[in-house]
Amino acid sequence: MPETKVALITGSAKRIGAAIASMFHEHGFNVIVHANKSIAEANELVADLNSARANSAVVVFANLNNLAAIETLAAEALDAYGRLDVLVNNASAFYPSKFADATQSQWDDLFNSNVRAAYFLSQQVAPDLSQHNGTIINIVDTHADKPLADHSIYNMAKAALKTMTKSLAKDLGPAIRVNGVSPGAILWPTQLENEADPAVMENRKKILESIALNRLGSSEDIANMTYFLATDASYITGQVIKVDGGRSLS
Repeated sequence: MPETKVALITGSAKRIGAAIASMFHEHGFNVIVHANKSIAEANELVADLNSARANSAVVVFANLNNLAAIETLAAEALDAYGRLDVLVNNASAFYPSKFADATQSQWDDLFNSNVRAAYFLSQQVAPDLSQHNGTIINIVDTHADKPLADHSIYNMAKAALKTMTKSLAKDLGPAIRVNGVSPGAILWPTQLENEADPAVMENRKKILESIALNRLGSSEDIANMTYFLATDASYITGQVIKVDGGRSLS
């Protein structure tokens, strides 16, 4: 009987990360849920997954701004089930950094969470991934290509992650495939959640009008593409696939 495959998803306690973890679990993977501050959400998700299939999910906690913690995370992930087949670098900090007021602290935080952690975690687990012809999937962002105003550091960090995807595809092939998923408008950001505010509703209307499919996507749309690239796309590597409802056409 073949050994159960294992996926590690960073930043997977909630939202898109949780959807990705659930998707792999539904397809028979054991999953390793990583979180930093979302402790309750991570424990709840793992409990739900284990109630569906015993001993099929574990949680690991780590601050990805800390290189030593990344090494510990990698070791704990590999110890959990004795193998690793898929790494999904999903963890990400996201907030504005107006150019005139941007700080080195913001730079370090946004680059660490979006790029540095993904790079060094990939480095740590690559030897095991290579033994299983594993895959790395990086969750990028449409703003790597179409920058969001007042988010210059975040935009650059995601652009670096996109370039990292292509670079590692060359460096780690043929044993490991490396691809990326670039979400468009999936979930309304916090500043666009107030449906009672006319300005918010007008902004939301403009966003929807810029999307060819005229609607937001869902976390499951990102999870579906992530799973496809990790498991079915055996001749695809070094690609970053837009999942944006056609918004990039506008």
